[in-house]
Amino acid sequence: MAISTSDDMTATSRVPAGPPPRFDTPLVPRNSISGRALIAVVAIMTFLASLTTGAVMLVAGAASEWQSDVAREVTIQIVPAPGRDLDAAADKAAAAARAFPGIGDVRVYSKAESSKLLEPWLGSGLTLDELPVPRLIVVKIARGATPDIPQLRRLLAEQVPGAALDDHRGWIDRMRAMAGTAVAAGVAILLLVIAATMLSVTFATRGAMATNKPVIEVLHFVGAKNGFIAGRFQRHFLLLGLQGGAIGGGGAVVLFALAALISRWFAATPGAEQTSALFGSFSIGIAGYVAVLGQILLIALVTAATSRHTVNRTLGTID
Repeated sequence: MAISTSDDMTATSRVPAGPPPRFDTPLVPRNSISGRALIAVVAIMTFLASLTTGAVMLVAGAASEWQSDVAREVTIQIVPAPGRDLDAAADKAAAAARAFPGIGDVRVYSKAESSKLLEPWLGSGLTLDELPVPRLIVVKIARGATPDIPQLRRLLAEQVPGAALDDHRGWIDRMRAMAGTAVAAGVAILLLVIAATMLSVTFATRGAMATNKPVIEVLHFVGAKNGFIAGRFQRHFLLLGLQGGAIGGGGAVVLFALAALISRWFAATPGAEQTSALFGSFSIGIAGYVAVLGQILLIALVTAATSRHTVNRTLGTID
């Protein structure tokens, strides 16, 4: 019995054609060694940037508190002189300061208290009766008041011979300069971290492109747009940046939280009081944690943008 070739062809033509094969392999490997190394680099950079930002915020906050405390106090010194009654002169200067508008509190230091202030430099157990130790009067400015300090200085000079008023302006200027220097150093370190991250991402992107160069060239020559190829790399490195940033930023957040907790535990010790006077409570507050979160996003965006720029430049060199 003869078999009809036309029937076979018809039967064959009736077989439904399946969908074209799909290749789900990503253009950029997700779990490559270079990708894991880049995550580690980004995590380290984000950790350092977050530590720098937190330290700058702590120093700036402490400096602001110092300036506020120092600015609310002025000191009157009564210089000893032959025939001058220091106790009477101190009482007269204190009375003039109390009557001056804008002054909240006035405290006269006794001779023993004034001498005790010199112990950190001269040591204890010394007899300072022969030394011309000035008598000190601490004047606190009322909250919200702005007294005329030059007028108070002239008033004291007229009424109390030997009285000198110090408004601590030099200390305030030094604190302001120190805080500005700390902020500038923090910004410089942050810029260096971002630059190092960009360099690392650039090398990692070029390495990934070199590994997949044949595939990229084929896609380029068959008509794939540069934006399509660059978008794959950008998405890949954005995820790497987010992973590394979350690890580094999360580590910095945990470190600051532990530091704040430890400072509260040892708050009653003398060393903790001195440290708290210098750096505050080691708590960066809500603003600090928001800044760390912003740095994580910034590092991730820088990673993605650097990768896209590198891919576009490399593709531009392909004929």
